[in-house]
Formats: sequence, structure tokens, C-alpha cells
Amino acid sequence: MNDLVKPSDDALGRVKEWLHDNGVQSSQLEYSPAKDWIKCSLPIKAVEKLLDTEYSVFGHEDGDYLVRTPQWSLPQHLHDHINVIQPTNSFFRPRRQGATLKTVYDISDNNWRPLPRPEPKNWTPAGDPSTVCDTSLVTPLCLRTLYGTIDYKPAAAGKNKVGLNNFLGESNNRSDTKLFLQQYRPEAVSAAADFKVVLIANGTDEQTQETPEELAAGKGLEGNLDSETILGISYPTPLTAYNTGGSPPFTPDLTTPINNNEPYLDWLNYVLTDPDVPQVISTSYADDEQTVPYSYAKSVCDGFAQLGARGVSLFFGSGDSGVGKNGNCLTNDGKNTSTFLAMFPTSCPYITSVGGTKFIPEVVATDSRNGYVSGGGFSNYFPRPDYQDSVVPDYVKSLGTQFSGLYNTTGRGYPDIAAQSYHFATIWNGTLQPLDGTSAATPTVAAITALVNDALIAAGKSPLGFLNPWLYKSGFTAFKDVTNGSAVGCGTSGFPAQKGWDAVTGFGTPVS
Repeated sequence: MNDLVKPSDDALGRVKEWLHDNGVQSSQLEYSPAKDWIKCSLPIKAVEKLLDTEYSVFGHEDGDYLVRTPQWSLPQHLHDHINVIQPTNSFFRPRRQGATLKTVYDISDNNWRPLPRPEPKNWTPAGDPSTVCDTSLVTPLCLRTLYGTIDYKPAAAGKNKVGLNNFLGESNNRSDTKLFLQQYRPEAVSAAADFKVVLIANGTDEQTQETPEELAAGKGLEGNLDSETILGISYPTPLTAYNTGGSPPFTPDLTTPINNNEPYLDWLNYVLTDPDVPQVISTSYADDEQTVPYSYAKSVCDGFAQLGARGVSLFFGSGDSGVGKNGNCLTNDGKNTSTFLAMFPTSCPYITSVGGTKFIPEVVATDSRNGYVSGGGFSNYFPRPDYQDSVVPDYVKSLGTQFSGLYNTTGRGYPDIAAQSYHFATIWNGTLQPLDGTSAATPTVAAITALVNDALIAAGKSPLGFLNPWLYKSGFTAFKDVTNGSAVGCGTSGFPAQKGWDAVTGFGTPVS
């Protein structure tokens, strides 16, 4: 893989010469294994000289700060050799998908700790999901029964692994995870203490009591949802949590800028050098595609392709606002044109995008009380990949002129598949909190895929790796079609679910 992506000798030579001419010594440069990324720490004045610009501290109304420059430049002879430089003028801030809090118990008294609801007892290993599942509180037992993993006994847990990503200061609280597993997967309780945590770019692993301000902000909801869902399904498959730094607030100055807005690149630069990456990784973070600089998005997407080629299955949530939140569906190019809002990184063609469902039989997930609608759409950055040519054009044709001009008819369509994402049982701050979002569907699919990999590895076969070419060729038969509901948003009914692939549930949910 390194040989495939490494830059030419000419490109490397030109960039090194440019840096040297501006006083940057070779000893200051840190290269990725393929030498396609160069990292160095320099004073702001040195960076300003390199890029012929001036950096400033920018403050956001919510208290966040960034050190950025509105514009920058490179010598003409380097334009064909440098794709992206960060941090420069990117002001996007990746956000968590899902983790919508709906308080079931009053937690104003921090000494009060209600017990989670018990599992229903009227089930057998081959039970009917409709009798096992309480769709007002989805548990691991429900998911394992509904998606057919309840009887599977992992046999390659030492070789097979699953991972999750934490950004924006999130981590996975071991105490809460233990409470969750004690109630919903007792045989897995030891996993709460055993899962591995990797800290990247000043990431943190907070295991102490949250402050009142952090509790009010729902800090830790996302992290707990991810670890509890994955361990509740895929145990005893070892779990690795990557906690990547880059979370405001902080108080920077011009001599100590902090890279707090490029978590995907920081994470990729770490895992691409790691020889022992989990075969499946779940990520529940995204942002509006148009807010992410194209050069940055393409570089991140190319990094995902490298992981896929190494046999890693990457899952991202498709978004939680349908085709876009009402009132926000405008382009940011200065023209304020009405548009459906594509999401990134789920729009990258080298990952598997996961939509959300609810109820049994399953329909598109929505919750009018908190504004959650499973996301779907078409990328404005990435063209439709060849593997989608057999189904996506037919779906676009079926829409006719209904949404003409609001989406890119030739863009990469997403999601690819879907799973339950509504009212997931989650223990947070010692209390039971049902959560919605494709950030519930994503770890669910990741955990199920990890068990499939377990069976493959135990049989001496390779893991699934990048799913999509197989998925669109024949793998879709392993998924149950969802045909009811739509990705409501932008003042419209949004993309509808229908027979076959659609831009709200993809090919549907795993067959039991």
C-alpha cells in the first residue's frame, strides 16, 4: 500500500527544497511510512513566511477558538505536488452523530442511581424478535436476536478485533460500561475493564465524575453508547478505543497554536503506521460536506481507502437530520442556493455508510420530539463509484424531477446499509438513558461485522475488509429491504425508502 500511494521522487525533492530554502531543516520533518504526509512543528512566523499569509486567533460565539488564516498561497511549481496543508483556512467542526438525550429519570440528585430495566424473560435463543424486543428500549438481547447473532460463539477472539473512534473530548466510561454489561450482557462484564484505549494527538481518557457543566452538555453520551453497544453484541471480541484530541475550548496564542480541528487526519496518520489495526472500526462523527475543504476531504477519503485495502471495514453514520435541517439547507458559496446537505465522511466512497431504522418490522427512524431523522443523500464532492452503477441510477430515475436541483444526481449515494437506531439502552452517569441516532446503528453494524470476521478468520479465511464492492455485487442479499419512511428534511419529504437500494436505508438491515 505504501508503494501505491508514495509521492514521486520529483515531488519529494521539490517540497524538501522549498522547506529548506525557508529555513526548515530535515531534522524537523516527520514522514508517514509512504512519505505522502510530512508533519513538522514550526513557529507561527515561520508558517506565515512559507505560505505568504498571516494567522489570527478566531473566536466562535460559543466560546471556541481556532488559529487560522483566511487565505494562503504556494509557489506555482508546487501546485501539482501538494494536495493539502493543515491547519490553514478550514473552520469546520466535526460533530457527533446521534446521542440524542431523552431523560427517562430525573438525574438532578446526583446521589440517586436507578437500576436499568430488566430484560424480558419470555425468550429463547431462537426467539421471535417481536417478543424479545421492547422497541421503547432496545437492548443487546434484542439486537442479537433480531440480527441473528444470539447463538454464535466467537472462536477467533485472539486474532479478530473491533475498534471505535472518539473525538471532541469523548471517551468510554468503564464504570458505566460495567453497569450496562452487568444488566444486559453479564458474561461480558470483564470487558469493561479489559478494552484497550489508545490516545492520539493529546486525546484524553476521562474516567472521573463529570462536572455539572459536562453533564448538562451530555459529555460521554456518545462514547458510552458506542462501547456499550459494541461490547454488548460482539463480546468476547477485543475492543480498541481510539481517543483522538482536537476538542475545544482552549485559550491559544500565536506561539502555541493547537491543532483542534483535524481529528480524522491525526487519527489516520496514527493508524496507517500501526501494523495491528482492528479489522472493523466504527465512527459516529460527521459534518456537513460543504463545510469541509475539498482538499482535506479528499485526503481523508484517500486515507480510508488505504485502510480498506489493508482489510479494514470502516463504518460511518449517515447523519441524523434527513436531507438537512429545516432553515439550514443553503449553499455556503455566497449564493445561498437551496440544497440538500450532504454529510462527510459518510459521503466518502471508500467507507460503508450506515442509516437508521426503528420498530419491528423496521421502518426509517424518525423522532419528531428531538428532530432525529436518519440521514441520506448524494455527495457533491465524490462522483458515484462504479460499484453503485447497477442500482443508484435506477433510484435517481425513480425520483423524477421531484427534487430537481437540490442534489447531485451523479454523486456517491449513501447510506449503503442500515440498522436499528432508536431508543438504545445506554448507561450514562450511572443512569439509564435511551438514545437515538445513526451513532447507534453504526456500532451495531460494526459489532455484527466483527462476528462475521470472527467466523471467517476461524475458518482460515481473510476478513471482509472494504465491504462495498462485494455488497453491491451480491452481498446485498444478506440484508432485509426497508421500504417505509423517508429522509425528511429541508422542508420536503426527503428521499424515500423503496424496494431495492435507496438513499435513506441503503440495502436495508442485516438478515437474521
